[in-house]
This record gives sequence, structure tokens and C-alpha cells, in this order.
Amino acid sequence: MTSTAPATTAHIPDPDQAQRRVLRVLVASQVLSGAGLAAGITVGALLAQDMLGTTSLAGLPSALFTAGSALAAVAVGRISQARGRRPGLATGYLTGALGSAGVLIAAALDNPVLLFIALFVYGAGTATNLQARYAGADLAAPGHRARAVSTVLVATTLGGVAGPNLAAPTGTFAEHLGIPRLAGPFILSGAAYALAALVLALWLRPDPLLLARTVAQAEEADAATNPAATSAAEPGEGRGGVVLGALVMVLTQLVMVAVMTMTPVHMRDHGHGTAASGLVIALHIGAMYLPSPLTGWLVDRYGRMKIAAASGITLLAAGILAAAAPGNSVVLLALALALLGLGWNFGLVSGTAIITDTVPLAARAKTQGTVDVAIAIAGATGGMASGIMVAATSYPALALTCGALALALLPAVAATAYRR
Repeated sequence: MTSTAPATTAHIPDPDQAQRRVLRVLVASQVLSGAGLAAGITVGALLAQDMLGTTSLAGLPSALFTAGSALAAVAVGRISQARGRRPGLATGYLTGALGSAGVLIAAALDNPVLLFIALFVYGAGTATNLQARYAGADLAAPGHRARAVSTVLVATTLGGVAGPNLAAPTGTFAEHLGIPRLAGPFILSGAAYALAALVLALWLRPDPLLLARTVAQAEEADAATNPAATSAAEPGEGRGGVVLGALVMVLTQLVMVAVMTMTPVHMRDHGHGTAASGLVIALHIGAMYLPSPLTGWLVDRYGRMKIAAASGITLLAAGILAAAAPGNSVVLLALALALLGLGWNFGLVSGTAIITDTVPLAARAKTQGTVDVAIAIAGATGGMASGIMVAATSYPALALTCGALALALLPAVAATAYRR
């Protein structure tokens, strides 16, 4: 390194101004990708059930696209680590769009094997939608990270709520094209993911992760020449923080995916149509993302640990209500799924903040991608096991089991807080 042109904070873009631009671009892309994410969730299980003629494998689509998201999380994390958030996120969304096109072809050909391969590829959109939250935190001050994450998450609400409610009209459009009605929402998801990729590729500049690294290097250079101006290092939580943050997000994902996946199947078994299940899933998606600003404020104000514990309690309440709700009650099932989404939101925002606080900037994107692999595997496990468990027992048994499992967060949070 030469000493003639040291990097200093005076020679780089203003991080605060860049952060505002980054959040605007991320919000736009998340609105689009939210529609792509929710569309597939609504009808994936029903499409597989129709093709295979059995409920026991109805959870397979959810398992496949969450398994696909595990592989995509690694790829997006590594691309982001090497080249920045912009190419990583854009590549992920383009892959999701390709998977959506594959689902449409599979449905038109009535080919279950191609359907499952396409759903696996489609999972890249899910992984990328989640990875975008980390981009929102790259340039955020430590005391505002949860709020930055929540800004990105809440942007998914508009598309996430609109997507399931467009299941009926997109189904009609698909029929006009000679494609099975249930595949219609994947027309929306393919277009939405492709547009999200375009928005990021064109406008996510400066790249938040690359700029954050430049700022960190400049601060180190400034500190070397002016030690008195060095700010106190932000506290880390060590390996225990990584484990806790990952555990919070893994458990909330497993519980949420398992109950959510089988709810449309449960509703159809009780005589409800696609419009009713689409409404319930839309409210669930809304509850997953809409409370994010409040959740972010709570996490920054009261601490990561308390909101992580609240996640476990909320998911237990969701499981109990889903189990107790009569199958013919759309209102109670919608309330249960809303609580399920809220508990997931508490866990995701608090867990993301814990991970971001803990991991050094130099390894941040790679570690975040690895953590999201565990989250995706948990979702795949929940999606696959949910169909098997409902076929062997019942939907209420699944809901109660998932609610009880969520309570494991409480001793984990307590143990970490005690060590601190």
C-alpha cells in the first residue's frame, strides 16, 4: 500500500445520503418481488395436489422452492461478498423469474417432474427477497439497523398482499393462454422478479456493501493518522450471537412455512375456494411484513433479545388458534395466520439485527448467506413435513406441534442473555 494517497472519509460519498438512495431502490424492488414471492406460495401446493392426486405430497412444492432458496442463498451471498449486493440480488431475482417460466411450461405439459425442477429454481426469488434486508443494513448506523431492515421488509407488503389476491384474475388469463388456471399466478411472479432484477441492476448505485467497506477502510486510515478521533468499537456478541440469531430465524421459518403451506389445503378440504385461501394468505403475508417499522423500532429501542422471545410467544398463540379454529371459519383462520406472520416478523427482524451486529464487515455477506441457507433448509423441512404430518394426523395437530416448537426460543434467548 502506498502512503501518497491514503483513503479517508473525505474522499468517498456521504454514507447517509447513499443510504437514503439505497433504501428507495430496495423498496421499489421489494414491492415487485413481494408479488412474485406471494403468488407461488398461494397455489404451489394446490398445483402439486392436482397433478399428483394426493395430499401427502402437497407440501413438496414448498419444500422444493425453499430448498432451492438454500442453494440460491449461498450463491447470492458469495456473489455479493465478491462483487457487491447489486449483482448478487439481480442474479437471484433473474433466476427466480426463470423458475416461474419453468412452472408455466410444466403446467402446460402436465409434467410433475419438470414442475418440481422449476419450483426448485423458483426458490431463488425467495432467497433473494430475504437477502435484500441485509443490503438495507449495510450502511445503517448500529442503533438504526433494525429499522433499516424493517424498511426493506415492509416494502414487500404491497406486492405480497396484491399477489395472492391476483390469483383468480391471473388464473383466468392463464386459461386464455391454454395454461391450467392454478399456474396463472406464476405469470405474475415471473414478470415481477424480472422487473425487480432490472430495478436493482440499473439503480442500486452506489453498492451499499462495497461502500460500507470503503467507509470502514477510510475510517481505519483516519484512525491511523488521528487516533483521538477514533470512535468506540461497536460491541460484538461473538459466536454466541451468530448461533442465537440463526436459531431465532431458523425456528420461526420452520414453524411459519409448515403451518402456512397446509392452510390452503386445509381450507379447500373444508369447501373454501381459491379466493378465500388467497385472502387468508394475503393477510398472512401482510402480517409478515407490514408491522416491520414498528418491529424495527421495538428491536432498536428495547433490544434484540426481548423481541426474539416475543416471537416464540406469538407463534405459540398462532398455533393454538389455528388448531382451535373451525375449518369453516375464514375469519379465525385468517387471524391465526396473521399471528403466524407477526411472530415470524419479530423473529426475522430481531435475528437479522443480531447477525448484523455480530459479524465483521469483511465476512458479512458470506456469513449472512450461510445463515440464510439454514433458514431455507428449515423452511424446506417444514414444508415437506407439514404435508406428511397432516396426512398422518390432522391440521390442528400440525399447528399445535409448531406452536410448541416455537417456545424453544425462550430458553435459548435466556441462556444467551445470562452469558452476557
